[in-house]
Amino acid sequence: MTNLMNILLFMPSAEGQESGGLMSFLPLVLIILVFYLFFIRPQMKKTKDQKKFRAALKKGDKIITIGGIHGKIVDVKETTFTIEVEGQIRLKVEKSAVAMDSASQIGQTK
Repeated sequence: MTNLMNILLFMPSAEGQESGGLMSFLPLVLIILVFYLFFIRPQMKKTKDQKKFRAALKKGDKIITIGGIHGKIVDVKETTFTIEVEGQIRLKVEKSAVAMDSASQIGQTK
């Protein structure tokens, strides 16, 4: 099939001139389109969803950080959370370090 596509895309015109212009860039355009549809767009959607999730977190939510620390949010600042872990220990973590809420990890609903 690749040979047939190469013959059709790069076949010289009837006047003996070589085809060029847009037809020679078509494979490059298709590769860029595939990368956008399968890699870039899903990553952008995932990033947008994570940002929306982190903005919706509030005091009292149980979370899991990227490092695997489980805790409950006790204070919310502009860029940080203060979480309480087992033993009444409080940790200050960046909002970007929150991976998920623990309810979705366990399969429970809020």
